[in-house]
Amino acid sequence: MLRKLALAAAGIGVGAALLAATVVSLPIAVGIGLAVAVPTVGYAIGVRRRRMWLIDNTIHARKVLGERQLVVSAANGVEVLVYPGRLSRIALRITAGADTQLIPLAMYTDAGSGRELHLLGLRTLADALATSELAAAIAVSEMLVQQLRTEARDAGLEQRPLYRAVQLARGKDYVSPIVLTDSEIATLV
Repeated sequence: MLRKLALAAAGIGVGAALLAATVVSLPIAVGIGLAVAVPTVGYAIGVRRRRMWLIDNTIHARKVLGERQLVVSAANGVEVLVYPGRLSRIALRITAGADTQLIPLAMYTDAGSGRELHLLGLRTLADALATSELAAAIAVSEMLVQQLRTEARDAGLEQRPLYRAVQLARGKDYVSPIVLTDSEIATLV
């Protein structure tokens, strides 16, 4: 999909350059074509390069430039964030020292559909959080295990802890991201 976006942006840039060449000089037309194509092509290449994976207790996050590693068992902060809206997102923020990593867990629409992190990813993340000494990490690990159990039973969205967290945040009627408290996480399990 990103490759198609990059090719479409390049095509639009060439088209814009050809159209501009009929009115202005060739160097200016090429500049216009580059101004149209380069930002979108650069974005598509940058997003395609981004990856995140978990090996043992270490989260590896590859960005456009470089890679960052964060050891989950050394975390000194674990928070569940909910970004409410028509397309609500729920993410996990893990902080270890000066490093912070945001891990997307799920997205849900107002219509009641959504996408969740795949089962193996949830299980591996829950296991990594369980090795931490933080009470918040253990609670989030239990919430993720409960999410896996409800998915294994093929339960509806209303029974899944991640969806209930989004519903809880929507009930607060905030626009900014909401950090769930420990007591709110405990009610989800």
